[in-house]
Amino acid sequence: MTSEGSGDVAYATVREFSSGQKVFGRYTLVKILGRGGMGIVWLARDEELERDVALKFLPDVIVHDRALLNELKRETRRSLELTHKNIVRIHDFVFNETSGCISMEYVDGETLSNLRAEKEQKVFEPNELSGWTSQLCDALDYAHNQARIIHRDLKPANLMVSKKGDLKISDFGIARNLGDTVSRLTREQARSGTLVYMSPQQLDGERGTHLDDVYSLGATLYELLTSKPPFYSGNLDRQIHERVAPSMTERRKDLNIEPALVPPIWEETVAACLAKDPGRRPQSTAEVAQRLHLDAPRRGWAGPITIARTKKQALTVIAIAALFAIGLVGLYFGVWKRHGKAVRAPAAQTAPQTAAIPEKSIAVLPFENLSAEKDDASFADGIQDDVLTSLGKIKELKVTERPSVMVYRGAAVAGKLREIGQTLRVSHVRQGSVRRAANRVVINVALLDTRDDRQVWSERYERTLADAISLQGELAVEIAREMRATLTPSEKATVATKPTKNSEAYVLYLKALERDRTASTKEDGIAADQLYAQAIALDPTFALAAARASIQNSRMYATGRDPVRGVRAHAQAEEALRLSPALGEAHLALALCFYRIDKNYEAALQELSKAAATSPNDPEILDFTGGIYLRQGRWREALANFLRAEELDPNNPYADKQDRDIAGTYVALRDWPAAAAALQRLRQIAPENEPDNVDAQVGLAYVEFFRTGNLAAGKEILHKIPGGLDPNAGVTMARWDFSMLERDFAAAEKILAEYPSEEFPPPMRTPKSYFQGLTALARGDAALAQTLFEKARPSYELGLQNHPDDARFLARIATLYAYLGRKEDAIRAARRAVELVPESKDAAEAPGYAINLALVYAGTGETDQAIALIEQLLAKPGGLTLAELRRRWEWDPLRTNPRFQKILAGPEPKTVY
Repeated sequence: MTSEGSGDVAYATVREFSSGQKVFGRYTLVKILGRGGMGIVWLARDEELERDVALKFLPDVIVHDRALLNELKRETRRSLELTHKNIVRIHDFVFNETSGCISMEYVDGETLSNLRAEKEQKVFEPNELSGWTSQLCDALDYAHNQARIIHRDLKPANLMVSKKGDLKISDFGIARNLGDTVSRLTREQARSGTLVYMSPQQLDGERGTHLDDVYSLGATLYELLTSKPPFYSGNLDRQIHERVAPSMTERRKDLNIEPALVPPIWEETVAACLAKDPGRRPQSTAEVAQRLHLDAPRRGWAGPITIARTKKQALTVIAIAALFAIGLVGLYFGVWKRHGKAVRAPAAQTAPQTAAIPEKSIAVLPFENLSAEKDDASFADGIQDDVLTSLGKIKELKVTERPSVMVYRGAAVAGKLREIGQTLRVSHVRQGSVRRAANRVVINVALLDTRDDRQVWSERYERTLADAISLQGELAVEIAREMRATLTPSEKATVATKPTKNSEAYVLYLKALERDRTASTKEDGIAADQLYAQAIALDPTFALAAARASIQNSRMYATGRDPVRGVRAHAQAEEALRLSPALGEAHLALALCFYRIDKNYEAALQELSKAAATSPNDPEILDFTGGIYLRQGRWREALANFLRAEELDPNNPYADKQDRDIAGTYVALRDWPAAAAALQRLRQIAPENEPDNVDAQVGLAYVEFFRTGNLAAGKEILHKIPGGLDPNAGVTMARWDFSMLERDFAAAEKILAEYPSEEFPPPMRTPKSYFQGLTALARGDAALAQTLFEKARPSYELGLQNHPDDARFLARIATLYAYLGRKEDAIRAARRAVELVPESKDAAEAPGYAINLALVYAGTGETDQAIALIEQLLAKPGGLTLAELRRRWEWDPLRTNPRFQKILAGPEPKTVY
């Protein structure tokens, strides 16, 4: 594949292979493609799949160390999912007792490094690079913002050009991982070859980001245009950190390259990429293409990469049937996502709570920080969190989750205990203060009964910092005793366990925990991770810190797709379990590795069950368990988990929480009154002008339509949403859709005409012309519709070309082909989407793809198949509704069929699972 620099590590792969030899039972070796510092690359024939592949053999230092091998395997796993046409595909990771290799797509071509060396002046001109640069920017933009993976080793030697002239990025996520692994044993040998392309932040060992790839892109373009990297001799580390590279025109003059002049637009853009400060670089490779005025495909992958505290992608069922039917696949996949928010005031209760408040229920209010140092606020919050966590391990108690009580931080609660008790649905609250001075801690605690505003118990504790480590267990036992809760022997042992004997490590852990709990940016997550690491460095036996660090890293992996985070999360979870096999947080950490990183839901469920046994009051455990149950089609079990989580966390100040999950599940089960109630609850939590509130209103509009079949109530809800509030264009699309349902095509055309962009927003950048084509077709102008569909077709086909195995792209192009009269193509694509997301794999999303297939059948004359599928969908959760079948013009081809008429005349089937 590529010619890597030679080095000692190459000779660590001591086995001699020969042409014609069969390895790993399926690959026949053909010839060596390259030999370098990271191993040998062979061209081979995959006899099982009958295709040529490139095999990158691993050095013996990795093969003979199973821990290193497993780590590299985990790091490589995410790269298997990259499906962009300009990225070399990774096929497999195979190994046995003596050998290991990575199987990847074979590209018959040359590297840009070799092609440059063959040029007469050893350089390219900008016009020669523009096409490849466009492809490179688009592929990187996809990887960064869709797949959430960074390359970390971008250079001319990793850029292939095929015989057809297409650019391919090789070793995506592999080369740097391999180099990092080997360098542990060979020190700096593995790094030296790519130093000249690395950003200052990479050289400093900071966590890699997509902006490191932007820097490397600039360094790569600089070399291709001048024959040399920005810095290539002397003290490279110092130069990369401190010096500004000469302009490319200056460099070409120094090297007597004609013409010397590099166009200003290329000079300015490359210089911006090479900025020392990441904030001064282009913030995406799409922006690089834009600055260079390149004709890069626009798919809207670009966006800020943050670590918003998303637990999972919530169930997208509000209007999903409608949206699949009209070709809006993907538009509403992003509606039910978390919008990062600051902590809000508690929502007012709009209806009386009729259920009795449990006798043994408690909320641990934030400790007041009385210390002179403001930094000690994290210590006070950490003590609160530890007490809450310890109480949460007592099964007989109902303990309100932390987010619901944090809204009372700094608030005067005197005279408001009854109100707090009603809002949080608890009989007791724990109030207190913390004063820390040097190595001494004074903690005052009171237990209050919210029902009669009475103090039940109070105590003052004065301890050394070292002794304060075990205080949370003492407090939990004392509070439980006062509330007459019985602790089992195992619960007593659990809450009495000191997390660490090192007071300095404990303080760092509390700071990390507070930073972790309140993180809303990438920087917050990194800071929390560093604090956890410092705590663990002081006490390597600190299992709780390792578990929390793992949870933090798996969360960062889920939002950033950095394979290093995934490897670290797994290692920390496994270490926490080794140190403390019964620790609930350690089992939760491993469960989240299985859930977020490996997508191994059965293994995740097993670990979540173990975590729940020791932390029965943790709503996060319930929430993740419910999410897995949804994917498995265990709808009622999922709902029970979500409802229990809401009970434990009734006033959570973040929008994407239990009510989203509850509303989505009720919609899937066609329980419209319950769905509406959950959405109304969501509106109470989210301020009126925030996206979450708007999303809830759009959901309510559809629920009203699904419930009654009457459009008036839904239209009224949409009408009341103020102008300018249109997150993800959801309001515009809902208003257009309701006009189409009402068959007011003039109104639908007007809504589209007034939308300012020619594309609808991410995640899929749907051309407006597609919806204009639907509107034209619905009102009978077939000729105009065909013109508009043809206008949308290149964007749809390009999306599918880059993502051939993505069900979303297949489903949406299937409807387009159906409307264009390409029957076989439409059915093939729609069926393939269903095959990729079967009910057995994801029962929550599978119905949407089945609806799409039914629509394609209806639109291509396959009436019997369409109706058979509709009958199945009406009997399953998450499927069609009779309201849609009766109203949507897309189902008109079926209306004269007696079977379809019988369906429309009947009642909506009850979906009880």
